[in-house]
Amino acid sequence: MKPPSSLDRDPQVSVRLALSSDAAALARLRYEFRAGIAEAAESEAAFVERCTAWMGERLHPRGTWRCWVAESGKAIVGSIWLQLIEKLPNPVGELERHGYISNLYVQPLQRGSGLGSALLAECLREADALGVDAVILWPTPQSRSLYARHGFAVRDDLMERRG
Repeated sequence: MKPPSSLDRDPQVSVRLALSSDAAALARLRYEFRAGIAEAAESEAAFVERCTAWMGERLHPRGTWRCWVAESGKAIVGSIWLQLIEKLPNPVGELERHGYISNLYVQPLQRGSGLGSALLAECLREADALGVDAVILWPTPQSRSLYARHGFAVRDDLMERRG
């Protein structure tokens, strides 16, 4: 089954590549996402300030990070991030980049509209266009079915070490 490529929802909602001017809105969205999962270890104001600076530095076209946003009117209601990771040069027929997807988040009132799928499809189109070998991510239990619909599978050849 091919993943959806268009949004089955309000035509006022659109998906676009994020700009550095979106950093503050994206930082607030990131806080909303993560503070909704676990208790925040810093104040919202301190986090948003720190995260805005981090995101603003990374949202430029030649960087290793890409971000797409979903907008409803002028408000950002969802986002997804892709980090491009260079692999060592390889003499065999294997692409020399990996992709890491992070922070796919859609605000609760927009969920179920196809917006998460549209953000993910846009991100994966870019990964394919850039010649990414493998795309990795750490899903939440709630997001596993979305990723599976887009071709992701649990692998037994990936190891992880946590500090």
